[in-house]
Amino acid sequence: MRRTLGVWDGMAIAASSTAATTSIGIGIGALAVYAGRQTPALLIVAFLPIFGIAMSYARLNRTEPNCGNGYTWVGRSLGAWPGFLTGWVVLVANVVFMAYTSAVTGSVILQFANKVHLHRLLGVALDPGSTGVSTVVGLVALVAVTITAVTGVRSATRLQWWLLAFEYSVLLMFCIWALITGHQSFSFNWLNPFAIGSLHSLAQGLVLAVFIYWGWDAAFTVNEETKDAADASRGGLIALVAMLGLFVFAAIAFQRVMGNGELITQGPQALAFLGGKLAPEPWASLPLAALMCSAFASLQSSVIPTARGALAMGRDQTLGRMWTKIHPRFGSPAAGTIVIMALSAAVAVLAVGIPKINMVILTAVNSIGLVVALYYGLTALACAVRFRSALHEGPTEALRSVIVPALSALILFGLGAYLAWQYATTSHHFQATPDNGWFMLLVPSLFIISGLIAAGYAKWRRRSAYFTTGHGTDADAIALPMDQTS
Repeated sequence: MRRTLGVWDGMAIAASSTAATTSIGIGIGALAVYAGRQTPALLIVAFLPIFGIAMSYARLNRTEPNCGNGYTWVGRSLGAWPGFLTGWVVLVANVVFMAYTSAVTGSVILQFANKVHLHRLLGVALDPGSTGVSTVVGLVALVAVTITAVTGVRSATRLQWWLLAFEYSVLLMFCIWALITGHQSFSFNWLNPFAIGSLHSLAQGLVLAVFIYWGWDAAFTVNEETKDAADASRGGLIALVAMLGLFVFAAIAFQRVMGNGELITQGPQALAFLGGKLAPEPWASLPLAALMCSAFASLQSSVIPTARGALAMGRDQTLGRMWTKIHPRFGSPAAGTIVIMALSAAVAVLAVGIPKINMVILTAVNSIGLVVALYYGLTALACAVRFRSALHEGPTEALRSVIVPALSALILFGLGAYLAWQYATTSHHFQATPDNGWFMLLVPSLFIISGLIAAGYAKWRRRSAYFTTGHGTDADAIALPMDQTS
């Protein structure tokens, strides 16, 4: 693997994977359902355990940089089975996320096509609300980003910076204008989390916010392609703190222009709606163009870490050797990247059974949020266990290496357990809809059950040494095809 990346490249990957513009454009309306006008407060509260998780990642990364990150660290500290499950749920969650994001990307592209008065093509109605048409368009985008990911992380990050520069410029410009001209009076109560209606609303809103922040850890998957592993940590942490500022600023700006009812009604179209309220055409279409760039960047930055996580598992023979094949020219796990794309495309096609794009988004957010809370919590717990001796090294080191990671893990585990209990007890029958509790539990349950089956196969069929030692394979410890050409 070629070490060509620096801290700014890691930051670009983390920022693109978090996809601030997409998260804001789609997520603010979803958060308003649960947090109401306290959405800015919810984003601040949710940041606290996530920052604790990020500190855990940075601490572990200093000791053991590995593109498998959580899979490797949890395996060493908590055991091979939870370690494998960490790697597995990250892999599967990203595949599902990319499938849904491709549909979202397609929907945004179709919205933009409608803006330029293109409503039909080859006899097909270009309806942004159609999951089928959005998926087809999104799959074309998925193939395009896969090609750029295969040609190497360095070339991909160059594209990411151009996309980030455009989308953040547009986002900040419209949010500043909304803050200045908005007719809704600002209230400091917007920053009061205790004003949120109920414990259930707070818990559901926090898990949604965790999902919105999700992606900063992508910087830690390119450790072995970074000149200094510490650069990956710095890139991820800088991107996460920047996301906090952007999310809170944007939430306040949105609420200066729109009432809570408007935010909820507009949902995934809130950013485009904001553009239309603040500016005439063609300027009103700029937020939609930024959203399109953000969705495209998010797709690309999801392909990159997913393939590298699978590479780490392939090195340990917990997955097949196919995942370890490195392209001799580009130095990227090309075969794995293409397979990830194919799997995501297959899931996207299956998701066409859900007729409305809004339902697709809500299903993905609710389901994956629980899984993200699980693997973040396991990684933070692994940090607390590994560095427990720091409790005797002074209060600063104890706080950074043990206490904060342990508290962050407990918070996320508690949120996940509470919501799982709520889902199981609020619905009396199963129905394949995003508001059905049993359906919300089905997706994360399938992630875990399939992970246990895959772990058993790796242990007893592949006879992976990982299940004996719990230790991940270091990148320099085995001969990969790239070693012969770099």
